[in-house]
Amino acid sequence: MTQAIRLTPSLREKIWGKTRLEPWFRDSASPIGEAWFLAERELPLLVKLIFTSDRLSVQVHPDDGEDGPRGKTEMWHILEAEPGATIAVGFREPITRTRLLEATRSGEVEHLLNWIEVKPGETYFTPAHTVHAIGAGIVLCEIQQNSDVTYRLWDYGRPRPIHVDKAVPIADLGLHPGAARPVRAGEHREKLVHARQFVTELVRLGAGEAEMPEARGCQLWIAIEGSGTIGSEAYRRGDVWLLPETGGQPDVKASEPSRFLRTWAP
Repeated sequence: MTQAIRLTPSLREKIWGKTRLEPWFRDSASPIGEAWFLAERELPLLVKLIFTSDRLSVQVHPDDGEDGPRGKTEMWHILEAEPGATIAVGFREPITRTRLLEATRSGEVEHLLNWIEVKPGETYFTPAHTVHAIGAGIVLCEIQQNSDVTYRLWDYGRPRPIHVDKAVPIADLGLHPGAARPVRAGEHREKLVHARQFVTELVRLGAGEAEMPEARGCQLWIAIEGSGTIGSEAYRRGDVWLLPETGGQPDVKASEPSRFLRTWAP
């Protein structure tokens, strides 16, 4: 049986990041906004932990084939949220493309978005073309197609490039359905997202319980609570593990109550 591989976190400094990273990582002297979990080879999916002390830009991502072969559809699972913390997904009401263009010039776009107060445990699916932003006071796990193509529509006056000419033509101008509704998928599992780019489940294991995964393409287990073993390797909160794509799979055993995001590429 091939063992699981623990991915390596790469911490990225951001102007909107945080210095308090516990319990996920040691606290930092500089503001860390993202932790990318990387393998020795490029995977079709990328997992990040995102830490925010300020709002991220209002942005949108292209779909497959629009700016390179791979687009950027993503999802967010909220891990921590200060009281009143919000994200923006879609608009409060449908708008026209002309109105969107005008709003990006004045900054009004920030106020046209549907800002939603979030709580830990919620999941939001943000397909390519969804206009979105992440607010301050949040720690979340982002699962996305492995692409870094981002078009900014508004950045609150910060001196970074804006990509209105690329963003406005592809933006979805309608409403977003809001938080995902989990669907039972097994004794320990709930399906959170099922898209052509990836499927994600929430797995809950009590102390002493185990789960034997089936083989999947680019199967990642993201430990968001607890500790135990994957095969012969110990896991802890904040780890991301890549399982073999074929053959026998290492079993996942919890030594204390654990929660995982399990995701794979269909």
